[in-house]
Amino acid sequence: MSENNILVKLSNAGILKNNKWLVRDIDLEINKGQIVTLIGPNGSGKTTTAKIALGLYKNIEGKVERFTRNISYVPQKVSIDWTLPLRVVDFMVLTQDLKSNDIAYALNLTGVEHLTNSNLRDLSGGEFQRVLLARAIAKKPELLVLDEPVQGVDFNGEVALYSLIKTISETIKCGILLISHDLHVVMSATDYVVCLNGHVCCSGTPIDVAKNDHYRELFGDKSSQLLSIYEHNHDHVHSTDGNIVKEAK
Repeated sequence: MSENNILVKLSNAGILKNNKWLVRDIDLEINKGQIVTLIGPNGSGKTTTAKIALGLYKNIEGKVERFTRNISYVPQKVSIDWTLPLRVVDFMVLTQDLKSNDIAYALNLTGVEHLTNSNLRDLSGGEFQRVLLARAIAKKPELLVLDEPVQGVDFNGEVALYSLIKTISETIKCGILLISHDLHVVMSATDYVVCLNGHVCCSGTPIDVAKNDHYRELFGDKSSQLLSIYEHNHDHVHSTDGNIVKEAK
């Protein structure tokens, strides 16, 4: 890709904490309109790598270049007082100034515009994840970083959310850095995969990574087979929780 399309680039990046390398020798590039997915076992450095890309760590080894400041981040855990009667529309403007048309656009794109005046505590897991996505894309970021965006959602909901993430990338032309454990599903909605285990074990297209020996050592041959054959054909329409509601025309 052209250098003009690069949003973030890590070169031999690493971070040392308490005399232990959390990650090291990380090479990573995210381009406009590209979905890059970080996979790896627990403790492999996926979130750490994402935070390095975001500039949340200081005193890192190597080099980090960011070519945009228009970045949105959805962390793995969002702290909310669920006892508060907080509506979706109120949540959208917490800590950020948004115009009403920006809110409407984002909620419409994520399929939850009908929940504008609903209380957050009344939402299902899938609906809440979509609201988080809506809040993140309301200002049309150039780079969107998502840490485990389908947690608390069932299988059908995962499929629907990953399909939505791909649609978001295509619609607002943003680059996406995605962290996931849902290996068998996420591969159908990503362009490039980086497999981590404290360092980059392997990287490439989903098919290339699924066939890589280092990947198989981490996840086993069964996972490799699942990844290489998985395909989700969108001949139907999902609800916000992933259930099939009608056949697509």
